[in-house]
Amino acid sequence: MREAIAPWSPPQGNSVELAATGTSWDAVRATTRFGQAVIDRLGEHCGAVIVDGFGAVLYWLVKPGSADAWTLPRHTVGILGSSAYVAVPPVRATSGPGLHWGVPLEPLRCLTDTELLHSAIEAEIAHANGPRP
Repeated sequence: MREAIAPWSPPQGNSVELAATGTSWDAVRATTRFGQAVIDRLGEHCGAVIVDGFGAVLYWLVKPGSADAWTLPRHTVGILGSSAYVAVPPVRATSGPGLHWGVPLEPLRCLTDTELLHSAIEAEIAHANGPRP
């Protein structure tokens, strides 16, 4: 289930803005290759996703503090909570190659449900690592 838009507004013009995490949302970071597989797993349950085409990473926006207790491999997923910043593209930037919305931001598509995201990430990690002996 996607959560409604947080009390925050993305850039409306043509400029990228730095946004502090921990107030309206936190961010979950992954490489674009791994992250795209997670987006595919989430399907219609995926909230908005920021893609940094130059840095080869993407960010899901999640409810502040909701991913703090995650214990996932740090080389796979990073949690950006309070005291971090994320570069946010203008709302109309929906294609690369640089910073853009890989899953466009909409009034009812902002935050990704943290439990669904966590489950999709764990499933993709298990898939990438293959069966255990």
